This record gives sequence, structure tokens and C-alpha cells, in this order.
Amino acid sequence: MKLFVEPSGLKGKVEIPASKSHTIRAVFIASLADGISEIINPLESADGLSAVEACKCLGAKIKLLKKEWIVHGTGGNIRIAKNTIDAGNSGTTARFCTGTASLGTNTVIITGDEQTRRRPMQSLIDALNNLGADIKSIDENGRLPISVKGKLKGGKTEVSGVTSQFISSLLINCPLSDGNSDIHIKKLNEKPYVDMTMWWLDKQGIVYEQENLERFFIKGNQSYKAFKETIPADFSSASFFLCAGAITNSEITFTGLDMNDTQGDKKIIYILKDMGADINITEDGIKVRGSNLKGMEIDMNDTPDALPIMSVVGCSAEGETILRNVPQARVKETDRIAVMREELSKMGADIKELSDGLVIKKSKLKGAKVSGHGDHRVVMSLAVAGLVAKGITEIDTAEAMNITFPEFADLMKNSGAKVHTI
Repeated sequence: MKLFVEPSGLKGKVEIPASKSHTIRAVFIASLADGISEIINPLESADGLSAVEACKCLGAKIKLLKKEWIVHGTGGNIRIAKNTIDAGNSGTTARFCTGTASLGTNTVIITGDEQTRRRPMQSLIDALNNLGADIKSIDENGRLPISVKGKLKGGKTEVSGVTSQFISSLLINCPLSDGNSDIHIKKLNEKPYVDMTMWWLDKQGIVYEQENLERFFIKGNQSYKAFKETIPADFSSASFFLCAGAITNSEITFTGLDMNDTQGDKKIIYILKDMGADINITEDGIKVRGSNLKGMEIDMNDTPDALPIMSVVGCSAEGETILRNVPQARVKETDRIAVMREELSKMGADIKELSDGLVIKKSKLKGAKVSGHGDHRVVMSLAVAGLVAKGITEIDTAEAMNITFPEFADLMKNSGAKVHTI
């Protein structure tokens, strides 16, 4: 699919879809719980459905209704219903189900699409093996596909914090191991995602201790209970509309976002305000008006998924914008640092790579044929760039939007953006 974008602004009101990160955590915890859980307003996207299919393979029974998923949990008794799990493009699902499969005694193969098979797994494999699992990288390269067999017994281990998904996988699954777990974390990135996982554990009454997110002690032989929970709107998805509103001639309001939620990407609102964006937070929603922004240096470690869209904002901000301390952006669906430099350069951007980020100077963008590299956040970020570029921007692999934000193009179009797909 190709996405075509012309210069335009946004008007009206947009309801932001549900959080991918909360949805996937809800599905896994409900699948491990004893009883029937109700997940209200889940994100019905490719990543969310990958999590559903993975949990069904591990024994949960899940019924998908309109705006509600009903999950019959396993009570922690993993029953392999299918011996191969395909996580698709969802790195979160791949990492989480590696831990969950380690609670069972039968062997299961976990794989994913081409992008997911390039993402690192070795540190999680080592951490779980130290706790009693038997996991092997089939191609012996520390990546998917992997074979997984339990059973987790607890003990001491350490894990890299290069991605928070490793730690969240351990936090979700170690409470159900046969013994206590003592986990040491090396240089954690993306701390808000671990905070989100702890929010779910706290709601479940899981017993654990932590020291500055550097060490976790988790009591074993615990259990999850069935729940009914509404999934909040996704700040990561909202970031594309928030940034589009800030850099174009727009006046638009976004609804469904909870400023008290643990999502790290809500920080984007405050970053944009620091850059001079006209943003008002009210009971009716978050209103954004187009305004003149100024460049600044931004630590992106807590908000790595926002690097692609913030590189587009940098092109519209006066002076220089530096995005730094986000090395993990190189090991997402793509090397997003290199990809955004490559594609925005085609549109005339003055942009340079750092080892851990980007340096962007204000640039007059022009429409061009660019590649989304099959990365949903790259596709949507380039679409926002097209709103301020002179001429027509053509983006390939636009079907990647379905991974987290299937409604993106329609919501943009309904808000006044000149976009269409072929």
C-alpha cells in the first residue's frame, strides 16, 4: 500500500485509539489469571491480535467481541494448544510469551516476521535459563526463532535493560515460578514501560520489592486474579496527531487521553510545550493549535517510540533540535535513527546521525517518494512530514500502519488532512 500526502492542516476533534502497551499486558495477565477477565476497549490492531493468538497457543480461551475481549485464563497452568507461536511484528508479544512459555513443561517454538526475527533476544534467554527454563536460539544467533521449555524455578539472574520488554517479561511471569526470583538489571532504558508493568502488578496485588529499577525481588508461587479493566487511549499513537497539530495550521482537540496514566509518551505533550507549542489540557480533551516552535535538546530515553515523529518536528522548529540518549531506537522494527535520517534527507531535511540520536536543523521540506521500511511509526511520521512539505509525498509500505494504528489515515482525512491510500 502507498500513502499519498499533500500540505494541509487539521481541524475538529479526534478520539485516540487504545494503548497497545496496556492491551498486550492486559491480555497476558488475563491469560495467566484464574477465571474470566473482561478487557474493555482493547487496541484491535495487528500487534494486539498477535498477543491474543500467542496467549491462545499457550492455553487461554479468548473471545473477541466489539470493543471487548473475554479471556478465560489458565490459572498459570500453561497448556500448549499449538507448538509454534508466530508473534508477527510484535516484539512485545515475542518477549512476553517467551517468559510465559517458560512456565510450562512442553516445548514451544516462538518466531515472528522478518523484522521481529532481527531483534535481540539473548539477554532474556540467558535470564530465563538462569531461573530454570530451557531456551535455545534455533539459529544460534540470539534471535528468533527460539525453542522454549520450562519450568521456571526461581533463583538469581541478571538481564540487559537495552529494551524494557525483557524486564517486563520477567516481572509478569516470575511471580508464577516455583520459587523466588532475584533479578539484577543492567542499564535500563524506557523506564516508563516498566512503571506500566508494575502498575498492573500492583493492581493484582503481586508481592515484589524493587530498588531504583535496578534490582527486583519477586516472590514465587503467586497467582493472578480475573479482572475487568478499560484500556486507556494511546499516547504513542496520539503523538503523531499532537505533533501534526503543532507544526501545521491547525486547531484540533484529542479525546480519551488520561494524563494520570503511566504511559511514558505523554511526556511528548510537555516537550512540545517547551518548544513553544500552543497546547491546552482541559476536561474536554487536549487542544492543539499550530504555532512557531523553537529547537531544543531532548533526552528521548524514556520515549524512544517518539524519535521518528520528533525528528519531523525538528524540521519545523527554529534553530537546531537534538534528539539524544536513545540508542535503543536502533533495535526497534528498524534502525529508526538511520531510517529517519535517510528518508527525511530525501525530502530536503538538514539532518545528521549521532550514535544515540539525531541532530536536525529547520528545513524546508519538499514532497518526495520515500520508504516507510515496513515500520508503522516511520510511515506515520513521514505522513506528518508530508503535511508541511511542498508538493506530494508518496510513502510505500503504508500497510504497516495496521500494526498499531489501523485508523490513522482515515482519522487524518476526517480531520482535514489531504491524504489517500492506493
